Amino acid sequence: MNLRMSHSSDGTFAEQIVALEHAGSAFAMVTLVEALGSTPQDSGAKMIVTNEGLHTGTVGGGKLEAKAINVARELLALNQRTTRFVTWTLKGDVGMTCGGSVKLYFEAHPSGASGGTWPIWIFGAGHVVQALVPVLAPLDCQLTVCDPRREWLDRLPRSRNAHYIQADAPETLVPTMPEHAFLLCLTKGHAFDRPVLQRALAERNFPFVGVIGSAAKAEVLRREMIADGLPSARAAQFHCPVGLPFGKNAPHEIALSIAAQLLTERDRVAR
Repeated sequence: MNLRMSHSSDGTFAEQIVALEHAGSAFAMVTLVEALGSTPQDSGAKMIVTNEGLHTGTVGGGKLEAKAINVARELLALNQRTTRFVTWTLKGDVGMTCGGSVKLYFEAHPSGASGGTWPIWIFGAGHVVQALVPVLAPLDCQLTVCDPRREWLDRLPRSRNAHYIQADAPETLVPTMPEHAFLLCLTKGHAFDRPVLQRALAERNFPFVGVIGSAAKAEVLRREMIADGLPSARAAQFHCPVGLPFGKNAPHEIALSIAAQLLTERDRVAR
């Protein structure tokens, strides 16, 4: 169902964008940046358009909105991140009786499944994650952090591209992850990493799986997963210790080493 709202509902509008990004859906944001003369909507009005048409918001309705939706869908058909400015006179370009003019800004976001926003799922919200999220949030990525502890999730910084999930059994979220997600197990201990890792390796084929800990921990994890039926070759397909080998054993330095490895692997997978 399409929803129409005034441009004053910024909180709800932002939530709609986060939901689309989290789902990996393609969308275009259209902003009425300038309205001169007689126009059906004021400057600052916004709407979100998907491949199906109007999703949320309005830039004025009628012929103006229909024309803007067509442009947005044309940009979405390119399936790449792109922007466009247009200036229309409502009478000459749109065919309305109003005598004003509008300037619209289009910002198209491709679907995550087709190489758009990079999904990173982090299981755990402890000290390393508290240091890692501020490093990753400025990147073109979609962060999802899962942890049973609400108090630790609440300490994480708010960010438009970050989504925090409280789950008593985080491993149940593994089937919901995008197929191209990078997965990090940074929980408070082996007993919490293991169920997530077992499901990720047994049921999915993510391009990167990393686990915090030592080489000795990695060996224990492999042995236990093989005992539970995971093929030995598959049980070896994760990075532990996660992170590039530099820095000291402090949360912020570990976070930097993990971020560096994620970027290295992202670029390798893209080649």
